[in-house]
Amino acid sequence: MIRIKNLSYQLDQFSLKDLNLSIEDGEYFVILGPTGAGKTVLLECVAGLHKVSKGEIWINGSEVTHLTPEERGLGYVPQDYVLFPFLNVMENIVFGIKRDRHSRSKVQERLTSLANLMGISSLLKRDVRSLSGGEKQRVALARALAPAPRILLLDEPLSSLDLQTAKHLRLELKRIHRELGVTTLHITHNQAEAEELADRIAIIHCGRVEQVGKPNDVFFSPENETVSNFIGALNILECRSCRSLGPGLMEVDCGGMRIILPHDEGMVQKVAIFPRDIYVSDVPPPGPSVNRYKGKIRDIKLMGSMARLEVEVGENILKAEIPQDMCEEMNLASGKDVYLILRLRLLRILNKGGT
Repeated sequence: MIRIKNLSYQLDQFSLKDLNLSIEDGEYFVILGPTGAGKTVLLECVAGLHKVSKGEIWINGSEVTHLTPEERGLGYVPQDYVLFPFLNVMENIVFGIKRDRHSRSKVQERLTSLANLMGISSLLKRDVRSLSGGEKQRVALARALAPAPRILLLDEPLSSLDLQTAKHLRLELKRIHRELGVTTLHITHNQAEAEELADRIAIIHCGRVEQVGKPNDVFFSPENETVSNFIGALNILECRSCRSLGPGLMEVDCGGMRIILPHDEGMVQKVAIFPRDIYVSDVPPPGPSVNRYKGKIRDIKLMGSMARLEVEVGENILKAEIPQDMCEEMNLASGKDVYLILRLRLLRILNKGGT
């Protein structure tokens, strides 16, 4: 569906360097990378917002490198949504359809269908300036999908939303993609977002594609140091003993940490968890005591908008990753005690042995 061949482009401090990429028909493809990697520039080149002098962009077998955005048949949701403040929700959605001069009944049919799909039927008469962030995102998606584009481009669509709203809308994006089957190119710096949504992921750094693959291949088998450093090293814990707790559950001892995990297929040698999947609190969290531990911070490193913590728990040093503002709110520092939760469903089992 999309072929990018030897694309180079320079915009201020952002650049693309002989970039090659292929996105298949109907695929949900996520471009993942740190701030400044060139993700938005690449998306804008695909959208036709920049004049490309070196390289080619092909869509559905036709070269579109020098076509205008309107000629490419794309739906585009920029990071700030860019809803028209002088139009209400309904008028924003049908703007692109009216421009194509469809009949009134066709416009109404498309509006009703999209409003139902996005769950915004009750908002159609609302002033867009009165909407919440999540509501604006839904309206922007509906507007982009209104002309029935072949491809949907999403520029950090969840970055400005609170964590709960973003998590809910990730599920909505998956549902919408499943129902419509439109080829989707989504850029983000959020690894959890990429892992949950993507059929395949491309890691981009300094304008170059470093690795392309399915989420598990990229996160569990980084091909080079650049990818490994961006993703962050997995916590891999050696299991000394295993004890069955009944069908589907096992308790393992990892350096004094007793961990319960879903497993019933023999012994477990190693347990892995991503730093971003460890919950961190400066006070004892409420709830059951399963997979909850007290530890002491050994080190904190700031990485862009995130803080990476090294926490000593028993004989283990665990790496955890949390937003920098959350780290500041809890006033975390080396030597301070914290409480960790290893989320049961996010634990991974590596190197299984026999029974």
